[in-house]
Amino acid sequence: MSTLPSGFHFGSAIASFQTEGGINGPGEPENNFYSWERAGLIGRKDISGIAVDFWNRYEEYLDLAKAAGCDAFRFSLEWARIQPKVGVIDDDALSRYNDIVAACVEREMQPLVTLCHWTHPRWLGEDFWLQDNSPEVFADYTRLVVSRLSEHCSHWVTINEPNALVMLSYLFGVFPPGIKSATRSLEAAANLLSSHIKAYETIHEIQPDAMVTTNSACASVYELDRMLIDLLSLRAFGVDRDDVCQWIGERRRIWYDTLELPSRGEQIVRAVASKVVSRQHMMAGRAGNAVQSFLASRRYGSQRSTPESPLRAMLERSSLLDTLYGSPYDIALDMVGIDYYNPVVSRHIVLPGRKTSGGRWWLPLRSAWDDVIHPQGLYYYARANMTADLPIWIVENGMSTRVVRGQSFPRRDGWTRPQFIRETLKVLMRSIEEGIPIEAYFHWSLMDNYEWGDYQPRLGLYGIDRERGLKILPTDSAGYDSAGEYRKVIEGLRRGDLSVLE
Repeated sequence: MSTLPSGFHFGSAIASFQTEGGINGPGEPENNFYSWERAGLIGRKDISGIAVDFWNRYEEYLDLAKAAGCDAFRFSLEWARIQPKVGVIDDDALSRYNDIVAACVEREMQPLVTLCHWTHPRWLGEDFWLQDNSPEVFADYTRLVVSRLSEHCSHWVTINEPNALVMLSYLFGVFPPGIKSATRSLEAAANLLSSHIKAYETIHEIQPDAMVTTNSACASVYELDRMLIDLLSLRAFGVDRDDVCQWIGERRRIWYDTLELPSRGEQIVRAVASKVVSRQHMMAGRAGNAVQSFLASRRYGSQRSTPESPLRAMLERSSLLDTLYGSPYDIALDMVGIDYYNPVVSRHIVLPGRKTSGGRWWLPLRSAWDDVIHPQGLYYYARANMTADLPIWIVENGMSTRVVRGQSFPRRDGWTRPQFIRETLKVLMRSIEEGIPIEAYFHWSLMDNYEWGDYQPRLGLYGIDRERGLKILPTDSAGYDSAGEYRKVIEGLRRGDLSVLE
């Protein structure tokens, strides 16, 4: 098994809205979740509230990251803090973020700053990413932030998981603005990609040597995952404007060839995704026809049809191609950022009433603490996301347990976080040995946090006792010394001792 490449980073990650607190309350900055929190429209209807008070206790939390062996730390900025009202810039908020970045450097941790982790100021509108001027507005915000933080930070994520944001906000409607439309999803995706490109250009104008990426949530359906990276990469492969759809079709075939052969259930999901999206709406009747068409064909090859209709519609209705081909950069990525959790889409669909940790689960979507743990898949998805000789950064990876009213429940599959850390990093080392250029790994998350409407999922290396005044536990919420295990493994791998993975 290989050793770590020079300069490899081990880190942990958090997001502003999930950890800071002080958003959407009386007299506080308001983001696009303001109305949804009050109406109880997200998750289990918990409001973010004070979250875990990272805003005021950041030095304490950064000390914990360092104690866990991290030499890198990923966090995001709350845009609504920085620009709380039209035409208003909060210099105090920018100064606080600059202090956080400087505190990372003081602890010899490389800061990786995310400019937008799914939230934006309420005054921009819940449907901001459907607005034609969103790329220019985001570029202006990027210029403001990077100009202020560039003294201590040169590594940036522009927009967190744009593919997941599109699915949650514009396709499935479970996040604001609650739109359920494949057509609008394509429009949002085009604007998000254009926004990333504009931000990439802006950052490199200020910091020519910056490292910039956007991270993709791993999914087993090409249109929901790799297609965004391929669009950002196409000029690096010499693709002409007129050949984009044809090239994307070929990349789609390569994607499915690179991943493991899926189950029958996954094949059906892929067929439905391709058929439904190509018709640009989510009518149940058409979805049923897609399933029948797949079952009639009974061919895996039906998944590989070129997705020209949705892609061509996205390109024709937006200025994305102009942005792609008008950029001074052939590829608007300096590293490929991927988030690996439970990537197989069909595994997220379950029968209501299934047994889970802490009682039965009555929703048709799998709970976070019941996600299928498959460390081996990290190898396949890292390999499938290689492009243009760029390094790969795993900027999120973790597993959830459950806490209900202060009581912790173990996972039904028996996985513990220390075991998860060892098995995942074992696969990471195998991946490096086989030539996959992984250069960073960030565990999600440093501490338990607000999981978008729910405090029951617990993903932290350090647990948070919410019933006793946000007390930080020395263990994770399941009682295991996960931070100690992470540190032990990191230290062992850095000195070449692979026995720490056993």
